[in-house]
Amino acid sequence: MRVIAGNLRSRPLAAPVGQDTRPTADRLRETLFNILTQGATDHVQSKAFLDLYAGSGAVGIEALSRGATHVTFVESGPPALAILKKNLDTLNIRTGFSVEKRSVAAFLKRETRTYNAIFLDPPYDKADEYSNTLNLLGGDGAHLLAADAIVIAEHRKKQPLAEQYGNLTRIRTLAQGDAALSLYSVVVTGL
Repeated sequence: MRVIAGNLRSRPLAAPVGQDTRPTADRLRETLFNILTQGATDHVQSKAFLDLYAGSGAVGIEALSRGATHVTFVESGPPALAILKKNLDTLNIRTGFSVEKRSVAAFLKRETRTYNAIFLDPPYDKADEYSNTLNLLGGDGAHLLAADAIVIAEHRKKQPLAEQYGNLTRIRTLAQGDAALSLYSVVVTGL
């Protein structure tokens, strides 16, 4: 694993041993950030980024490397937290981030900051985490979404997510290998 682009480009990243944490593959992370930074709305440069179920921190670190002003990493697993902190330390990242050691649900219920991009990648075997988190972001947690925010869920291609979670509507799905990215935003329809 490595940082794909930005000021930390090509720097190596450590990954936890075992199957509990499944880091986002380099190729899929590159595709993700191509989507986030294309067009008129760059959801990363000079923006706030939320990395839920952060694991090794590869996605949030990529956002920092590409100019995010702040990244919040949310992770509760001790082995993943150790690797996340090691990656931040090894890359000499000292500012522009916070690490929240608690469950995603507990974090979302208490957080007040707004984010331009929110990425979630819960363990594949915890399928209910997808609907719980997306429903929270599309409902009571909607105050966390900036006006042009995008929410991205990485999931198994064979495990499709719903088209809608509260006020969040899927705007695109992209499959790559066995993984898929589902992109959601708050879609405003005619008055």
